[in-house]
Amino acid sequence: MEDGTTGLWWIRRYGGIVVVQDPSEAEFSEMPETALMHLAPDYVLRLNEMAPLLVQLANGYTPGQAQ
Repeated sequence: MEDGTTGLWWIRRYGGIVVVQDPSEAEFSEMPETALMHLAPDYVLRLNEMAPLLVQLANGYTPGQAQ
């Protein structure tokens, strides 16, 4: 497992939310692909979708909660 995926595993293990960039638009697609092979992320998003989600999460949004 790669370092980034290992980090995501620890985030998940301790109750964190795992967000992975959509491999189809990543500069190095093998990085998110490795994460997807080893984890079931909470979100797989395009880069322009990540900032709004992170703002929601920082403001107390819980995955699965109605928006």
